[in-house]
Amino acid sequence: MTGCLCIHGFTGGPYEVEPLAKHLQQTFGWEIQVPALPGHGETPELKGIKFKAWIQHAENELKKLLNEHSEVYVIGFSMGGMIASYLAVNYPVNKLVLLSAAAYYINPKQVLQDARVMAVDLYHRRLAENELYTRYKKKFLGTPLSAAYEFRKLVRYVRPHLQNIQIPVLIVQGESDGIVPVKSAHYLYNHIGSEEKKLCFLPLSKHLICHDCEFNTLTEEVTSFLVKDSL
Repeated sequence: MTGCLCIHGFTGGPYEVEPLAKHLQQTFGWEIQVPALPGHGETPELKGIKFKAWIQHAENELKKLLNEHSEVYVIGFSMGGMIASYLAVNYPVNKLVLLSAAAYYINPKQVLQDARVMAVDLYHRRLAENELYTRYKKKFLGTPLSAAYEFRKLVRYVRPHLQNIQIPVLIVQGESDGIVPVKSAHYLYNHIGSEEKKLCFLPLSKHLICHDCEFNTLTEEVTSFLVKDSL
């Protein structure tokens, strides 16, 4: 049987990757684990938590899957993509999927475009209904500076390991992502050591790629990649 670990992003929770996790479980019957990293979830409490605690928690969940399954995949979203990359180097993972993986973060051009949309909603007194505003407010105003620093430390910690990834890798990036810029996907593709890697762009998708309008394309790309040579 196959196991799959899905790792969410910074300040987020399992909900960020649940649509894809549910699709894979319902389609293939795999065991899918979507843990909440320490301090994360619906009401994040990130103050005082070190980045290595996030890695260790993901490691523990992966070890359980490796003990029970001969085939194990890891899918990482945003910061979870960086954690997933680290795991792919240090554990016998079969395939790696990186979704909006945060080797770089903040896309100024897209943030400006999003700000224009939010300004219009502010003018019409409907800003509270704007999903982008809610997302940015949570990311930038509700996050302790110490936690943001730990996130930056995690990215710097994992980057040197990318060259040691030797398993098949799929990198998926939304081109309208205001949190993680397109250059992050290019960086990952250029620095990951594996000779079997694919880069896929979704032109209309923003950061929460598993909840966006191109979800069907995302699932097609991911399922095709994971079941190739595995059936």
